[in-house]
Amino acid sequence: MAGVSVIGAGSWGMAIAKVLDTNGHEVTVWSHREEEAERLREIRENDTKLPGVKLSESVQFTSDLEAAVKAGALLILAVPSTAVRSTAHQMASYVKPGTVIVNLAKGIEERTRMVLTDVIEQEIPGVNAAVLSGPSHAEEVGHGIPTTVVAGAKDRETAEYIQNIFMNQVFRVYTSPDMLGIELGGALKNVIALAAGVADGLGCGDNTKAALITRGIAEMSRLGVAMGGRIETFNGLTGIGDLIVTCASRHSRNRKAGYLIGQGRTMQEAMDEVKMVVEGVYSARAAMALARTYGVNMPIVEEVNRVLFENKPAREAMADLMLRDKKIENPELPWN
Repeated sequence: MAGVSVIGAGSWGMAIAKVLDTNGHEVTVWSHREEEAERLREIRENDTKLPGVKLSESVQFTSDLEAAVKAGALLILAVPSTAVRSTAHQMASYVKPGTVIVNLAKGIEERTRMVLTDVIEQEIPGVNAAVLSGPSHAEEVGHGIPTTVVAGAKDRETAEYIQNIFMNQVFRVYTSPDMLGIELGGALKNVIALAAGVADGLGCGDNTKAALITRGIAEMSRLGVAMGGRIETFNGLTGIGDLIVTCASRHSRNRKAGYLIGQGRTMQEAMDEVKMVVEGVYSARAAMALARTYGVNMPIVEEVNRVLFENKPAREAMADLMLRDKKIENPELPWN
């Protein structure tokens, strides 16, 4: 059994800590606030972000980042995408070279347009950054509902090490060398899920949702492959799989925020009502910038940006998507 430290005590951090604790590892969970760490020690659950998921007495909670980092042979970074760089920077002086850090956040850094494992390696030189991603809402993982994810790493040995640490009868872990594709899938699907939520808020139906998912994965794949990711990744759990669950689930923060915008809320009002970080809002601009850099057409992502940042009415954005120039669905297919 391994000593594993989870850096972040939000819903995903607590759910993953539950998986690791169930697997018999020595788990330490770090919170950035001492009052939260104290409450977690007392009641053993985050009753605001993941109510009903209790951790055993063997799990340690702390607000001392140095102690948390030094307690784990394996480090799990479970903070929101917007806090990855600042948290990694704080950790840097405590992390030994070669330590494996598994990133759980899904996003693209807006300012640099970097994926998050690259951010971690920039802030902590010499670290072995990896990623764990897939269709995995914390609410279900925490309650032991069967879930499948993918561990991405630069080498097979690291990926299989992560697989062995996490995998159990209700948490199945596959491995992949395509870290870039995994991270782009996790970030871009949040932007498409905002669009799916907007459609729900406008009163659209299942036909609309299916169209957004199908054309959304086409957009994600085009950009991902242009940037060096593999099409197989976008056809798998961390692409189409994660996109389906995020567009359809009642647990999805991005879908909920989009729904509220479709109902007439502003972006800020929607984020305030969701009360948790809506990752797609922060990835939308970066996705649009990357699309322009790589010359990739992403009409759904473009309309999401206009609704979020240019105050374009959601219903008008939907109409513009439907009335674009006529297209062939798969231009590479030949006519007889």
